Amino acid sequence: MSYSVIHNLNITLGTGAIFLQAISALALLLLFFGPPQNRFLDFIDRRFLLIGFLFSLFTAVFSLVYSEVVGFLPCALCWYQRVFLFPLPFLFGVALWRKDRKVINYALPLLLVGFVISVYQNFVYYFGNPGNAPCDASGISCYQRLVSEFGGYISIPMLSLTAFFSLIVLLLTVHFYSKRARV
Repeated sequence: MSYSVIHNLNITLGTGAIFLQAISALALLLLFFGPPQNRFLDFIDRRFLLIGFLFSLFTAVFSLVYSEVVGFLPCALCWYQRVFLFPLPFLFGVALWRKDRKVINYALPLLLVGFVISVYQNFVYYFGNPGNAPCDASGISCYQRLVSEFGGYISIPMLSLTAFFSLIVLLLTVHFYSKRARV
């Protein structure tokens, strides 16, 4: 792949990640500080299975695009996150097929563990000491700046953190908004 194609992919995914971070923050603000009924949260509540399926599929596919098409080999922490990310399209897909809103019970533990690993990886990536990186022994380090867009804010670890965070916000929004709307 040419540098310009990879750069355009990075910019597109980075812009999407920033947008998703803003949408997730808005959903949390509306959930905890907004009116009891809200069109935006109603939309999320009605379509969360489709949103969760498409978003988890999108993140899994682009994780594979970066490693298998672009050639950015994942570090050990990326692999651990993939363990918790790759089952999600299947869980959301089956839940969408069966219209099973209880997928929250199965997906949330996977998302929380992946999120914790992602938070740690982002801490190591942005604030850690390169000599103490947990992934150096594998030959692929968390410190490689394979993606660095928008002044270094968007990186592969930040894309992963955004994916886990947004899916967690989606599930928490549906869980708490459904209860609040029934009251």
